[in-house]
Amino acid sequence: MQGMMKAKAIELLENGTVNRVLGWKIGEFCYDLTPAIFTTKEEIEKDFVFSPFSGANMSKYMLAESRKDGKIAAFLKPCDTYSFNQMLKEHRIWRENTYVIGISCDGTCDIDKIRDSGIKGITAVELVGEELKFTTMYGHKTMKKADALLERCVSCKSKKLVAFDEILGEDGEVEDNGRFDQVAQLENMSPDERFEFWQNELSRCLRCNACRDVCPACTCEKCVFDNADSGIAQKAAVNSFEESMFHVIRAFHVAGRCTDCGECSRVCPQRIPLHLLNRKFAKDINEFYGEYQSGADLETNAPMYQFTKEDVEPSVVHGRGGK
Repeated sequence: MQGMMKAKAIELLENGTVNRVLGWKIGEFCYDLTPAIFTTKEEIEKDFVFSPFSGANMSKYMLAESRKDGKIAAFLKPCDTYSFNQMLKEHRIWRENTYVIGISCDGTCDIDKIRDSGIKGITAVELVGEELKFTTMYGHKTMKKADALLERCVSCKSKKLVAFDEILGEDGEVEDNGRFDQVAQLENMSPDERFEFWQNELSRCLRCNACRDVCPACTCEKCVFDNADSGIAQKAAVNSFEESMFHVIRAFHVAGRCTDCGECSRVCPQRIPLHLLNRKFAKDINEFYGEYQSGADLETNAPMYQFTKEDVEPSVVHGRGGK
């Protein structure tokens, strides 16, 4: 796939379709792939990389890039295209300045899972068939790719590309891998057990804002949490109330708009399962208003954007026992 992507990127630059390409390059480590802009054939040949560690959702970077002169090409995985569509719905991306190459995806990997398995000191990694082969400071190691997948890929909602100008590889289908199973487990807890669970998870938050900054649904030019008059701008939480407030308010702000790309959990340095908050809202929206997947198309309005006489009453939450 990497060879096809590099060839396509060079082709689009040389025939004038675009003047820059959004892809990945190696960061500090071989598994640390970071989004990058390429403007020449030489840059692509030298630095462009696509691997099981190309996890970043590229759609967020299109917000700023689509407003620059010329046209940018971007390689988007299926989950990225849902976010791209949602941002188009909200008029956050200038579509005429973008060229989307949809790429098939078999899942991306979680370096934390790999480290937890005991594989450390990695100096090189290669995917051979369904196995990851590592060269480390302590010798050679192997691990099944399936055991190293990011949680969002284990419970992938869809391998279908919903926005593209052309496709590399095969288009997939909508998946059903039980992505709400963990939410159901939380709902089966008592209120006190759930409170303890989230208090424990959110107490580790550093307020680094990585989850907000990477989220395709967080596109406000000035976030409410950057308001100097709020008393909580750019600071670590001092009590359990502040720990919860930031994440609960952020989850409310993206309710009905979150595409469940899982970026919030992927980038969290404290490994807080933030995607569960968003999935809880998505599950409730489905149950209260009917099945809805944000970013699946450009036409359907989110249930939270419209009112009907059949909408559930607030008392429904009390009727469900606070679940």
